[in-house]
Amino acid sequence: MITITKIPYQPTAPNPKPTPNSQFSGTAVNFSFRIAKRSRNTRVCRLWWAGERGEMEFIRNLSRGCFKGRSSNKERKVEIESANGGEDVFDAAAAEGGVKPDHLVIMVNGIIGSAADWRYAAEQFVKNLPDKVVVHRSKCNPSRLTFDGVDRMGERLAEEVLDVIMRWHGVDKISFVAHSLGGLVARYAIGRLYKFSDKTEQFCEESIGGLEPMNFVTFATPHLGSRGHKQLPLLCGLPFLEKSASQTAHWIAGKSGKHLFLNDNDDGKPPLLLRMVNDSDDLHFISALRSFKRRVAYANANYDHVVGWRTSSIRRQNELPKENLLVSDSKYPHIVHIERGAIEDGISKASSTIGTQVIDLEEEMIRGLNQVIWERVDVSFHKSRQRYVAHNTIQVKSYWLNSDGADVVQHMIDNFLL
Repeated sequence: MITITKIPYQPTAPNPKPTPNSQFSGTAVNFSFRIAKRSRNTRVCRLWWAGERGEMEFIRNLSRGCFKGRSSNKERKVEIESANGGEDVFDAAAAEGGVKPDHLVIMVNGIIGSAADWRYAAEQFVKNLPDKVVVHRSKCNPSRLTFDGVDRMGERLAEEVLDVIMRWHGVDKISFVAHSLGGLVARYAIGRLYKFSDKTEQFCEESIGGLEPMNFVTFATPHLGSRGHKQLPLLCGLPFLEKSASQTAHWIAGKSGKHLFLNDNDDGKPPLLLRMVNDSDDLHFISALRSFKRRVAYANANYDHVVGWRTSSIRRQNELPKENLLVSDSKYPHIVHIERGAIEDGISKASSTIGTQVIDLEEEMIRGLNQVIWERVDVSFHKSRQRYVAHNTIQVKSYWLNSDGADVVQHMIDNFLL
């Protein structure tokens, strides 16, 4: 993990590179960097990546992750620009050469998270697609603000996205990448940002914030909520614990807890997550999802103690892949199963019934979300030393602690629709 500190630039002597016999004595390993100013009235930090044989190799060895990062043929400069509402990450060389990326990627953090959670993935995006993308790490819902509820967080994110679009003239495509609760927030935000224009009888145009929607990607997101049925694995599936958690979630996680456990009842309306599987009033939730070229759900098959496999992969229990179907890919060792779903018959309705029994809320949400096609990517850190923090490892929240998830991030980038 590289810490970027914004201080006035002062020339310093280069740091000595560690020798094979060097011992780590607890002293900090510093990387040289420069601070530069652009024409904008914001502070810009330019980071020069160290070579594979230098300090970065020493740091990677210390992280002791089983996944070794791919080496780059060329060192790239990644420029990070702090702006109101977040941080923009883009390729410095492309910016200096006047090359403007046309694809905006919005990255959204989960509960009690921050923009820093996506630091590694954002930098990998720019290193792999330097002249194609500009990545914005959202900053409008950090820390305790993630307790404000999916709706309030979604409204804030929608406003932030519009500000970013205004700042980056020239982008004409947009994608969202979200972790955990951030996936629900992103689904709400796109419902607010969705626009439909019928230009001719044969041609219509859908947009998100005026841009062409491309990829909507979630990592370990509780799409079906966290209510019962082992959706919160930390509770071990014990009914009395799940019932107690449902009744007390709002004490810990505020309005977001109510939304996750489907306990909200605003003005007699159905729970928000249930309303978000269809278009509702002026919020076009399912139309917005359908407008994206791809929708992808990355899910931990095991060791995620925060979000269960079924809720993050939008499946019923009998639809989960059997153990003998889980395979390992040498290029992406922690990707164990990939499935491209199909649109289900029988659109979700609030009054859906089977015989005389009302279909439970979870079933209604599955039917509603399956009105659009999802790619489901199952991930397993079963053999990893970082498996007990799988919820954070899947996004590489911190390279020091979650480096084994680097192949999952690379899989997302390699399959990203540009």
